[in-house]
This record gives sequence, C-alpha cells and structure tokens, in this order.
Amino acid sequence: MRRVERTAAAEAGRRHKAEQFARATEIVDELADDEFDLIDAVVTLCVHAGIAASDVICMRRLGTYAQGESHTDAIKHLYGADTAAANQLSTLLGMKTKAGYGQDSVSATDVKRAVRAMHALLVAMRQA
Repeated sequence: MRRVERTAAAEAGRRHKAEQFARATEIVDELADDEFDLIDAVVTLCVHAGIAASDVICMRRLGTYAQGESHTDAIKHLYGADTAAANQLSTLLGMKTKAGYGQDSVSATDVKRAVRAMHALLVAMRQA
C-alpha cells in the first residue's frame, strides 16, 4: 500500500470527486425508469463517492490516505481515522465487483445499503 500525503490540492480534489460522484448518483437515480433500471450504475457511483470521501477523512485525521489495489489496506487505514466510516467503506467495497464487473445486478436492498453508506461517509468527510 502506498500512502499519499495530505496536501491542500489532494484534499480539495478528492473532496470534489466525492461530491461529484454523489451528485451523479442522484442524477442517475432520477433518470431511472424504475427501481431496477440503472441500479448497478448507482451503486458504482456510490462506491466511488465513498472511496473519495474516505480519502478525505484519512487525510484530515491521519495526514495520509491509502492508494493501491488492496481494498483491505484502504479499510484498515481508515479504521485508524474513523471506525464507523471504515465499516461503511467495507460495505461499499463489498458491492464493487458485483455492481461494476459482475454479470448479475445488485439487488434493490443493496442499492439502499450503498446509498446509506455513501451518505454516512459524506457526512463524516464534511465533519472531519
């Protein structure tokens, strides 16, 4: 795992991405024809918003954020900053593969869980 040091530019960039993905989630959800239309896209956007928000939380509280291929490393790093946020990130990352790469869609329950987890991470980011 590589740790990226907090800079004003890095923090602002990751914060902007978190807010941008969260807004895109709302837009995509509004465009859906029914509760099952676009659900994988909504969850994928929630995941990306949550990752970016988690990076900001880590930068604000730990001075670094984890960058790399290992989701486990990112979750462990976030645990050092905010246990509840780490649990929310774990929820989102657990859906990432199915929503973004799998042949089957996520469930309507998964979408609700993903949106709740994303919002919790956005709140934690804004309070960090």
